[in-house]
Amino acid sequence: MARKRAKKKADAATTSVAEAKISKNRGRGAWRALDAGSGLLAASLAPRVSNLAWRAATGRKPPRNTRNPELSTTEAVAWAAVGGATVQVVRTLVRRSAANYWVRSTGGLPPGMKSLKDATDR
Repeated sequence: MARKRAKKKADAATTSVAEAKISKNRGRGAWRALDAGSGLLAASLAPRVSNLAWRAATGRKPPRNTRNPELSTTEAVAWAAVGGATVQVVRTLVRRSAANYWVRSTGGLPPGMKSLKDATDR
């Protein structure tokens, strides 16, 4: 009788571990899809935002070709700085929004992401 109970408990534990692994893998795939989608969205938004930022800062259209010798080096470097910074800011904001959506939807951090609280306790 005790053996049967122990076997049932072991089977139940094995089943719950297997279900947890399946659930975790599904979550990992969903997070990868959400993260990839947010990266694609950021990549499509970044050039538009860069162009708007340049127009707001200079009042002119952004340079089309920074290798053109008729364009001053200062303007080419400034465009590269504005464009690069804007791309990173857009990428960060969109991907953080995806992670925040994940946390609101699931109640936990995305798979593979560690809590900052755990890192500061060490």
